[in-house]
Amino acid sequence: MLKAKPTRWVLISFGILVVIGGLVLLMEPKGHREPKGQHEVSTNEAEQGGKPPAPTEIPAAITSTQAYAMVSPRKQQLIGVTTAVVEKRSLETTVRAVGRIEYDEQRITHVNLRISGWVEDLFVDYTGQVVRKGEPLFTLYSPDLVASQDELLLALRAREKVKNSPLSEVHQQADQLVDAARDRLRLWTLTNQQIDEIVRRGKANTYLTIYAPVTGYVIEKPVFKGMFVQPETRVYSIADLSQVWMNAEIYEFEVPFVTVGQLGTATFTAYPGEQFHGRVSYIYPYLNQEARTVKVRLEMPNPTLLLKPEMYGTVQIAVHRGVQLALPEGALLDSGTRKLVFVTRGEGLFEPREVTVGPKIGAYYEVQKGVQAGERVVTSGNFLIDSESKLMAATNMMGSLGMGGVKMEQAQMGKMDMGEMNMEGSQKTTSKRSEFEQHKQADGLSISLSTQPASPRIGQNVIRVTVINKDGKPVSNANVQLTYTMPMPGMMPATVPMKRGKDGTYEATVNLGMAGQWDLTITVERPGQTNLKETFSVTAGGGMSGMQGM
Repeated sequence: MLKAKPTRWVLISFGILVVIGGLVLLMEPKGHREPKGQHEVSTNEAEQGGKPPAPTEIPAAITSTQAYAMVSPRKQQLIGVTTAVVEKRSLETTVRAVGRIEYDEQRITHVNLRISGWVEDLFVDYTGQVVRKGEPLFTLYSPDLVASQDELLLALRAREKVKNSPLSEVHQQADQLVDAARDRLRLWTLTNQQIDEIVRRGKANTYLTIYAPVTGYVIEKPVFKGMFVQPETRVYSIADLSQVWMNAEIYEFEVPFVTVGQLGTATFTAYPGEQFHGRVSYIYPYLNQEARTVKVRLEMPNPTLLLKPEMYGTVQIAVHRGVQLALPEGALLDSGTRKLVFVTRGEGLFEPREVTVGPKIGAYYEVQKGVQAGERVVTSGNFLIDSESKLMAATNMMGSLGMGGVKMEQAQMGKMDMGEMNMEGSQKTTSKRSEFEQHKQADGLSISLSTQPASPRIGQNVIRVTVINKDGKPVSNANVQLTYTMPMPGMMPATVPMKRGKDGTYEATVNLGMAGQWDLTITVERPGQTNLKETFSVTAGGGMSGMQGM
């Protein structure tokens, strides 16, 4: 019991140190924190002038809640993962909406009088009647109009009496009176022909005939025979139906697709198999709050008068957005606050990428930024990959607190593998070379492993292995494979062949999708020899791991 107490106190002290270290890391200002390994220079780099290789860019989408997801090919098949290439394509779609035929407001004429009087004879006496320009509408008895005609006749007689006067002023005044009387009648809508007829007869007309100003159909007729009308009374409304409007209601999200000048095709149940064509002439500047729609006006030629006002139909407006970088609809995960896709990085690795997209055209979104042409994205099964990504981000928190050497199984059991860490908390001293290279001896072979960059980082890393036999000569005729994984539950290992180089060296490029410890298992296959396997451990984001047993 006495021997157990010092060990217990050492463990408690070590746990306190780990917690304090994690709090210090969390409280450190972000502006002064630099990831490990980005400014370290290995021995080989120093020989090349001290310039480290360009670091692999880590996308902004990898946050504390999202990380690279690694899914084995077998698991991908089980969850039905499918992918598609982001590429430029011609984006076309059709906006469909219900529309209603209405009168062209620019072709409606209202007939009003400028004098008051009584309607005597009514020639156009029902709504819907067709009239042509110049045809009589009705006759009007107006005392004021009769008086104005008499004034014109009196002015003409007075001018006749003074025509022999030697005074030019008298002639001018007589002419002015006649012109003033004529102008008054013109202002009361009498034509020159009607005025000349009054002058020819020499007698005022008791009844004035009112003529149609345009050709069209009577759509409003509040006037009746014997009715007293005044200047503010609208006696007729006449509409030209040779062109009509079709007002269609499009949804709010379809507004960016429709512009003035676009062609539209309308169909009506009254005329099956027949199409009518028009052009968008106006987009109304307000929204229907209840239906969340916007009204769009199309001008429809109607030479045969088949299109009747208040008739309903379906209009289709073709939308051509040109050639754009397109993202498949199924690839986008929209959380409401951000839009995410998963880009395949090979070897079962998927990168979460935040994207900005434009409007949805058919089954594709216009891409504004986030992905590039030629990249392959997940289009099915991405919800499960998203869950895997969030799980990896959660388990990665231990690595962020400096506890990358703790196994998930051991953490769940409250245990910690100290490896080569002694009980006083000091790490075993290693040489400068051992920070960038590990060596193992087995079956008469010496296997050395190094990484580029020297301190592995999240993303692509080059793994280099050198195999030397017991005589100190390089082994160049072996087949070497690399299997890498993180020592935690649910992580599936990925295996890649290593490319043979010179002097017994073999290389492979792998994606280390998240920070923390990774196990790298080297398999050496030689003709006529037993296969040899050795496992090394590295820590992404912090160089080689000093913790063993992982």
